[in-house]
Amino acid sequence: MRYSVNHITTIKYAQAVRMAQFNLRLRPADWAGQSVSDYTLEVDPQPGQVIEGSGGYHVNEARFALREPTRQLTIESRFTVEVEALPFFVRDAAGPGLAELRERAMKKPDLSDLAPASYIFASPIAQPEARIAQWAASFLDEAMPVMAAGRALMSAIHEEFTYDADATETDTPPLEAFVKRHGVCQDFSHVMIIAARAHGIPAAYVSGYLRTLPPPGKERLVGADAMHAWVNLWCGEELGWIGFDPTNNCLADSDHIFLGMGRDYSDVAPLDGTFRGSAGQTMFASVDVAPLD
Repeated sequence: MRYSVNHITTIKYAQAVRMAQFNLRLRPADWAGQSVSDYTLEVDPQPGQVIEGSGGYHVNEARFALREPTRQLTIESRFTVEVEALPFFVRDAAGPGLAELRERAMKKPDLSDLAPASYIFASPIAQPEARIAQWAASFLDEAMPVMAAGRALMSAIHEEFTYDADATETDTPPLEAFVKRHGVCQDFSHVMIIAARAHGIPAAYVSGYLRTLPPPGKERLVGADAMHAWVNLWCGEELGWIGFDPTNNCLADSDHIFLGMGRDYSDVAPLDGTFRGSAGQTMFASVDVAPLD
Protein backbone atom coordinates (compact mmCIF):
# COMPACT_ATOMS: atom_id res chain seq x y z
CA MET A 1 0.00 0.00 0.00
CA ARG A 2 1.05 3.56 -0.77
CA TYR A 3 -0.07 6.42 1.44
CA SER A 4 0.15 10.18 1.57
CA VAL A 5 0.65 11.32 5.16
CA ASN A 6 -0.01 14.88 6.32
CA HIS A 7 0.51 15.80 10.00
CA ILE A 8 -0.15 19.37 11.20
CA THR A 9 0.56 20.54 14.75
CA THR A 10 -0.38 24.02 16.00
CA ILE A 11 0.74 25.39 19.37
CA LYS A 12 -0.83 28.57 20.73
CA TYR A 13 0.68 30.40 23.72
CA ALA A 14 -1.33 32.60 26.08
CA GLN A 15 1.51 35.14 25.93
CA ALA A 16 4.52 35.55 23.70
CA VAL A 17 7.36 33.19 24.61
CA ARG A 18 11.06 33.72 23.94
CA MET A 19 14.07 31.53 23.23
CA ALA A 20 11.89 28.54 22.39
CA GLN A 21 13.78 25.35 21.50
CA PHE A 22 12.11 22.29 19.99
CA ASN A 23 12.84 18.67 19.14
CA LEU A 24 10.76 17.07 16.39
CA ARG A 25 10.50 13.34 15.68
CA LEU A 26 8.33 13.31 12.58
CA ARG A 27 10.54 11.97 9.77
CA PRO A 28 10.09 8.16 9.57
CA ALA A 29 13.17 6.13 10.47
CA ASP A 30 14.25 3.32 8.17
CA TRP A 31 12.18 0.19 8.65
CA ALA A 32 12.02 -3.13 6.82
CA GLY A 33 9.09 -3.34 4.41
CA GLN A 34 8.60 0.41 4.33
CA SER A 35 9.99 3.05 1.96
CA VAL A 36 9.51 6.82 2.34
CA SER A 37 9.78 9.53 -0.29
CA ASP A 38 9.04 13.25 -0.70
CA TYR A 39 9.48 14.10 2.98
CA THR A 40 8.80 17.79 3.67
CA LEU A 41 8.89 19.72 6.94
CA GLU A 42 7.48 23.25 7.19
CA VAL A 43 7.68 25.40 10.32
CA ASP A 44 5.93 28.76 10.78
CA PRO A 45 7.47 31.06 11.95
CA GLN A 46 10.45 29.78 10.04
CA PRO A 47 13.55 29.14 12.19
CA GLY A 48 16.97 30.25 11.07
CA GLN A 49 18.22 26.65 10.97
CA VAL A 50 16.83 23.14 11.36
CA ILE A 51 19.40 20.53 12.39
CA GLU A 52 18.47 16.96 11.51
CA GLY A 53 20.03 13.81 12.91
CA SER A 54 19.36 10.64 14.86
CA GLY A 55 17.66 10.46 18.22
CA GLY A 56 18.90 8.34 21.09
CA TYR A 57 17.14 5.23 19.78
CA HIS A 58 15.73 4.20 16.39
CA VAL A 59 14.20 7.58 15.60
CA ASN A 60 15.04 10.63 13.51
CA GLU A 61 15.16 13.98 15.27
CA ALA A 62 15.11 17.57 14.03
CA ARG A 63 16.09 20.49 16.29
CA PHE A 64 15.47 24.20 15.92
CA ALA A 65 15.15 27.38 17.98
CA LEU A 66 12.95 30.46 17.70
CA ARG A 67 14.65 33.52 19.13
CA GLU A 68 11.95 36.13 18.41
CA PRO A 69 8.83 36.42 20.61
CA THR A 70 6.29 33.82 19.46
CA ARG A 71 2.55 33.47 20.14
CA GLN A 72 1.81 30.60 17.74
CA LEU A 73 3.81 27.83 16.10
CA THR A 74 2.65 25.62 13.23
CA ILE A 75 4.53 22.49 12.14
CA GLU A 76 3.54 20.51 9.06
CA SER A 77 5.12 17.17 8.14
CA ARG A 78 4.30 15.52 4.78
CA PHE A 79 5.57 12.40 3.05
CA THR A 80 4.65 9.50 0.82
CA VAL A 81 5.20 5.99 2.08
CA GLU A 82 4.90 2.50 0.64
CA VAL A 83 4.22 -0.28 3.13
CA GLU A 84 4.54 -3.96 2.29
CA ALA A 85 2.20 -6.54 3.76
CA LEU A 86 3.49 -8.60 6.67
CA PRO A 87 5.25 -11.74 5.32
CA PHE A 88 2.84 -14.67 5.41
CA PHE A 89 5.16 -16.89 7.46
CA VAL A 90 5.20 -14.43 10.38
CA ARG A 91 1.54 -15.03 11.19
CA ASP A 92 2.15 -18.74 11.76
CA ALA A 93 5.59 -18.38 13.36
CA ALA A 94 6.25 -19.38 16.96
CA GLY A 95 9.73 -18.13 17.81
CA PRO A 96 11.80 -19.31 20.78
CA GLY A 97 10.39 -19.87 24.25
CA LEU A 98 10.64 -17.01 26.72
CA ALA A 99 13.49 -18.48 28.76
CA GLU A 100 15.58 -19.08 25.65
CA LEU A 101 14.65 -15.69 24.21
CA ARG A 102 15.88 -13.88 27.31
CA GLU A 103 19.21 -15.69 27.15
CA ARG A 104 19.63 -14.95 23.45
CA ALA A 105 18.86 -11.25 23.91
CA MET A 106 21.39 -10.81 26.71
CA LYS A 107 24.15 -12.67 24.86
CA LYS A 108 23.62 -11.02 21.47
CA PRO A 109 26.74 -8.93 20.65
CA ASP A 110 24.85 -5.90 19.36
CA LEU A 111 25.15 -2.29 20.52
CA SER A 112 23.00 -0.73 17.79
CA ASP A 113 19.76 1.19 18.37
CA LEU A 114 17.89 -2.02 17.52
CA ALA A 115 19.82 -4.24 19.93
CA PRO A 116 17.29 -6.31 21.94
CA ALA A 117 19.20 -5.91 25.22
CA SER A 118 18.47 -2.17 25.12
CA TYR A 119 14.76 -2.89 25.52
CA ILE A 120 14.75 -5.38 28.40
CA PHE A 121 15.36 -2.99 31.29
CA ALA A 122 13.35 -0.18 32.88
CA SER A 123 13.00 3.14 31.07
CA PRO A 124 11.80 6.60 32.20
CA ILE A 125 8.07 5.87 31.74
CA ALA A 126 7.99 2.06 31.56
CA GLN A 127 9.18 1.35 35.09
CA PRO A 128 8.75 -2.13 36.62
CA GLU A 129 5.31 -2.57 38.21
CA ALA A 130 4.65 -5.66 40.34
CA ARG A 131 0.88 -5.52 39.74
CA ILE A 132 1.32 -5.53 35.97
CA ALA A 133 3.93 -8.32 36.14
CA GLN A 134 1.66 -10.48 38.32
CA TRP A 135 -1.29 -9.88 36.00
CA ALA A 136 0.76 -11.02 33.00
CA ALA A 137 2.05 -14.07 34.87
CA SER A 138 -1.46 -15.50 34.91
CA PHE A 139 -1.29 -16.25 31.18
CA LEU A 140 2.46 -16.42 30.42
CA ASP A 141 5.03 -19.11 31.24
CA GLU A 142 8.73 -19.67 30.57
CA ALA A 143 8.17 -22.32 27.89
CA MET A 144 5.63 -20.29 25.88
CA PRO A 145 6.83 -19.28 22.39
CA VAL A 146 7.34 -15.55 22.15
CA MET A 147 4.77 -15.03 19.37
CA ALA A 148 2.12 -16.77 21.47
CA ALA A 149 3.14 -14.67 24.47
CA GLY A 150 2.85 -11.48 22.43
CA ARG A 151 -0.59 -12.43 21.18
CA ALA A 152 -1.71 -13.33 24.72
CA LEU A 153 -0.62 -9.96 26.11
CA MET A 154 -2.09 -8.06 23.19
CA SER A 155 -5.43 -9.87 23.37
CA ALA A 156 -5.71 -9.51 27.16
CA ILE A 157 -5.23 -5.74 26.96
CA HIS A 158 -7.69 -5.46 24.09
CA GLU A 159 -10.33 -7.46 25.97
CA GLU A 160 -9.87 -6.00 29.45
CA PHE A 161 -9.20 -2.34 28.66
CA THR A 162 -11.51 0.30 27.21
CA TYR A 163 -10.30 2.89 24.70
CA ASP A 164 -11.19 6.24 26.27
CA ALA A 165 -9.52 9.43 25.08
CA ASP A 166 -10.73 11.32 28.15
CA ALA A 167 -9.42 8.85 30.76
CA THR A 168 -5.73 9.77 30.68
CA GLU A 169 -3.26 12.49 29.75
CA THR A 170 0.11 12.22 28.02
CA ASP A 171 1.87 12.10 31.40
CA THR A 172 -0.51 9.63 33.10
CA PRO A 173 1.58 6.85 34.73
CA PRO A 174 1.06 3.40 33.14
CA LEU A 175 0.01 1.91 36.48
CA GLU A 176 -2.85 4.41 36.77
CA ALA A 177 -4.13 3.45 33.32
CA PHE A 178 -3.73 -0.22 34.26
CA VAL A 179 -5.80 0.20 37.41
CA LYS A 180 -8.50 2.18 35.59
CA ARG A 181 -8.53 -0.27 32.67
CA HIS A 182 -9.18 2.80 30.51
CA GLY A 183 -6.86 4.79 28.27
CA VAL A 184 -5.51 5.22 24.76
CA CYS A 185 -2.94 3.52 22.56
CA GLN A 186 -0.03 5.11 24.47
CA ASP A 187 -1.31 3.67 27.76
CA PHE A 188 -1.99 0.22 26.33
CA SER A 189 1.47 0.11 24.77
CA HIS A 190 3.22 1.06 28.01
CA VAL A 191 1.27 -1.57 29.97
CA MET A 192 2.21 -4.22 27.40
CA ILE A 193 5.88 -3.16 27.44
CA ILE A 194 6.09 -3.36 31.24
CA ALA A 195 4.39 -6.78 31.23
CA ALA A 196 6.63 -8.14 28.46
CA ARG A 197 9.88 -6.92 30.04
CA ALA A 198 8.85 -8.40 33.40
CA HIS A 199 8.94 -11.79 31.68
CA GLY A 200 12.18 -11.27 29.77
CA ILE A 201 10.77 -10.19 26.41
CA PRO A 202 12.59 -7.23 24.81
CA ALA A 203 9.80 -4.71 24.19
CA ALA A 204 9.90 -1.32 22.45
CA TYR A 205 7.46 1.55 22.01
CA VAL A 206 6.59 2.37 18.38
CA SER A 207 5.26 5.74 17.27
CA GLY A 208 3.45 5.86 13.95
CA TYR A 209 0.23 6.25 12.03
CA LEU A 210 -2.74 4.17 10.96
CA ARG A 211 -4.57 4.12 7.66
CA THR A 212 -7.45 6.61 7.98
CA LEU A 213 -9.98 4.88 5.72
CA PRO A 214 -10.34 1.09 5.98
CA PRO A 215 -10.41 -1.17 2.92
CA PRO A 216 -13.93 -2.08 1.69
CA GLY A 217 -15.60 -4.53 4.02
CA LYS A 218 -13.22 -3.97 6.94
CA GLU A 219 -13.80 -2.06 10.17
CA ARG A 220 -12.02 1.20 10.83
CA LEU A 221 -9.05 0.76 13.17
CA VAL A 222 -9.14 2.57 16.50
CA GLY A 223 -6.63 5.40 16.61
CA ALA A 224 -6.84 6.55 12.99
CA ASP A 225 -6.82 10.34 12.38
CA ALA A 226 -4.24 10.76 15.16
CA MET A 227 -0.78 9.51 15.90
CA HIS A 228 -0.82 5.87 16.93
CA ALA A 229 1.36 3.66 19.12
CA TRP A 230 2.00 -0.04 19.31
CA VAL A 231 4.61 -2.43 20.69
CA ASN A 232 7.55 -4.11 18.99
CA LEU A 233 8.68 -7.39 20.54
CA TRP A 234 12.02 -8.93 19.67
CA CYS A 235 11.16 -12.48 18.67
CA GLY A 236 14.62 -13.93 18.09
CA GLU A 237 17.18 -13.59 15.30
CA GLU A 238 15.01 -15.37 12.74
CA LEU A 239 11.93 -13.15 13.14
CA GLY A 240 13.50 -9.98 14.52
CA TRP A 241 11.17 -7.19 15.70
CA ILE A 242 7.44 -7.85 15.24
CA GLY A 243 4.75 -5.25 15.86
CA PHE A 244 1.80 -6.01 18.16
CA ASP A 245 -1.07 -3.50 18.32
CA PRO A 246 -3.00 -4.02 21.60
CA THR A 247 -5.46 -1.24 20.78
CA ASN A 248 -6.73 -3.16 17.75
CA ASN A 249 -5.65 -6.70 18.72
CA CYS A 250 -3.67 -7.28 15.53
CA LEU A 251 -0.12 -7.53 14.27
CA ALA A 252 1.27 -4.37 12.70
CA ASP A 253 0.71 -4.78 8.97
CA SER A 254 0.22 -2.67 5.86
CA ASP A 255 -2.26 -0.42 7.71
CA HIS A 256 0.50 0.63 10.13
CA ILE A 257 3.10 3.27 9.21
CA PHE A 258 6.30 3.16 11.28
CA LEU A 259 7.72 6.47 12.46
CA GLY A 260 10.18 5.68 15.25
CA MET A 261 10.99 3.22 18.03
CA GLY A 262 12.32 3.75 21.54
CA ARG A 263 12.12 2.41 25.06
CA ASP A 264 8.88 4.30 25.73
CA TYR A 265 7.01 7.43 24.62
CA SER A 266 9.67 9.78 25.97
CA ASP A 267 12.18 8.53 23.37
CA VAL A 268 9.90 9.08 20.37
CA ALA A 269 7.53 11.92 21.36
CA PRO A 270 6.68 13.81 18.15
CA LEU A 271 7.40 17.18 19.76
CA ASP A 272 9.04 18.44 22.92
CA GLY A 273 11.12 21.42 23.94
CA THR A 274 11.54 24.38 26.26
CA PHE A 275 10.84 28.10 26.17
CA ARG A 276 11.48 31.16 28.31
CA GLY A 277 8.31 32.48 29.89
CA SER A 278 5.36 31.37 32.03
CA ALA A 279 2.59 31.36 29.43
CA GLY A 280 0.21 28.46 29.17
CA GLN A 281 -0.07 26.64 25.87
CA THR A 282 -2.69 24.80 23.85
CA MET A 283 -1.74 22.24 21.21
CA PHE A 284 -3.87 20.98 18.32
CA ALA A 285 -2.90 18.17 15.95
CA SER A 286 -4.48 16.74 12.83
CA VAL A 287 -3.38 13.66 10.91
CA ASP A 288 -4.50 12.49 7.48
CA VAL A 289 -3.32 9.15 6.05
CA ALA A 290 -4.74 8.81 2.54
CA PRO A 291 -4.29 5.62 0.46
CA LEU A 292 -2.86 6.31 -3.00
CA ASP A 293 -3.53 2.88 -4.53
